Amino acid sequence: MAGISLEILFGLVTAALMLVFMIAWYATSGLSRSGKWVLRLLFAFVLVAPVAWFALEPSRLARVAGNLPGIEQPARSGSSENTKSTKRYYRRDRSETAAPPPLTPPSPGTSGGATEREAAARPAQPERAAPGSDDRVATRSAAPDQTAKWDVVPIFYGTDRKQAPEPRRINYSSERGKRLELGRALVTIPKIHQVPALERPWVYKVPFTSIVILKETEDPAKHFTLKDIQVLSEEQFLALIRTRLAGSSRFKNHAFIFVHGFNTSFDYALYRTAQLSYDLKFDGAPFVYSWPSRGEISPTAYSYDRESSEQAEPHLKKFVQLVASRTGATSVSIIAHSMGNKALLPVLRDFRRSMPEGVKLSQIILAAPDVDRDGFEFVAQQIKGVSTGITLYAASNDWALDVSRKFWGGVPRAGDVPLGGPVVISGIDTIDVTATSTEIFSLNHSGYAEKSALLNDIQLLLQTGERPSEKRIPILQRVKTNLGDYWKYPG
Repeated sequence: MAGISLEILFGLVTAALMLVFMIAWYATSGLSRSGKWVLRLLFAFVLVAPVAWFALEPSRLARVAGNLPGIEQPARSGSSENTKSTKRYYRRDRSETAAPPPLTPPSPGTSGGATEREAAARPAQPERAAPGSDDRVATRSAAPDQTAKWDVVPIFYGTDRKQAPEPRRINYSSERGKRLELGRALVTIPKIHQVPALERPWVYKVPFTSIVILKETEDPAKHFTLKDIQVLSEEQFLALIRTRLAGSSRFKNHAFIFVHGFNTSFDYALYRTAQLSYDLKFDGAPFVYSWPSRGEISPTAYSYDRESSEQAEPHLKKFVQLVASRTGATSVSIIAHSMGNKALLPVLRDFRRSMPEGVKLSQIILAAPDVDRDGFEFVAQQIKGVSTGITLYAASNDWALDVSRKFWGGVPRAGDVPLGGPVVISGIDTIDVTATSTEIFSLNHSGYAEKSALLNDIQLLLQTGERPSEKRIPILQRVKTNLGDYWKYPG
């Protein structure tokens, strides 16, 4: 099959966008005069933007289409390097996984593992790093391999998602599995990573659809990638964690658990946890709990995610209890983002009422909680003292929470900062982080991971737990209110 030139590809993309605009024009014809023109202009801007992006710099199209099959590429020097890099990547996989013994199927009914019947029925998986090989995983604290173009971060996970059938790897869907499953993933992070970015392949979809027009080829030298994933029995899970903690120094015997929010796929939850761990220089044990989010944006997906986060509560509780009481970690902190707080808060309330034996929590960080403010204030009174400290990040320019507030009838969210100020509750340190996120075209919803200032604060919280907040971050301004004090980043 003859290849097509970049010029033809560009023409096809432009034609497709024009067709979408014509459909949008027809679909809005029944609206009011002002309404249809506003929507048409919005569609025009969204559709024209990628065309202009490529037209102003044609080499961008060449880079994006660089490894698409059937696309003729202009001659360029050093073009074989990407191929060599990719080949080295898969050779590294094989060489790094040769030493330890293979996994043995866990016995039926073991928490987090597959039964022998399920293991036998599962399609053959590609070679994976075996348990016990964690000492080979690169971390920021260890001496880096100067010849590699990426580091590898282990992420221990718990999930109540249903496994998605896929021949080449273990994967999880947005469906509910109704049980806790445990595992470990190895995530590659490119050496060219820039804090606090999360580098993934560039993708352009037709707006408001799942139709992909252009997608950059995944490359571990440039992107976060998933190198390996394994389902583990509880004992295998604990053994790997203890090995990891034994080698920790900067965060000695420390674990953190990340609970993601709305619109998050299983893989993205792994990438975000890896980014947090890497950027925090965290050499303890990083965990993620991934509840069954749809991983898409729509009113129905939002409603589904809210219900899914609530039904995940007993599984999350079991996971936190396992990490805090059986891994050997002496400090366990939890970072919950957005809707993830909906699942976490009842767990913390139950722990406060009756703390399970052996469970001791260090820092709780509630980032932009998408929770009814009035309900949060009630629950917050019941979780005080559940950990060494609780910190709430809130912002007035969080557009995701603004949409959520309107969706729920105008009731502010716990992560909002309305005109009257943020939630202020004794025993919880509230920090107004509005000034750390000032980009015009940003949702300003994930500052905890996307802003260096907040990553720095989280790092200090996990390391020292120092309070009040201005002792950690001297630039923070203390604001006094009738309900108590809160802190804010200066504008």
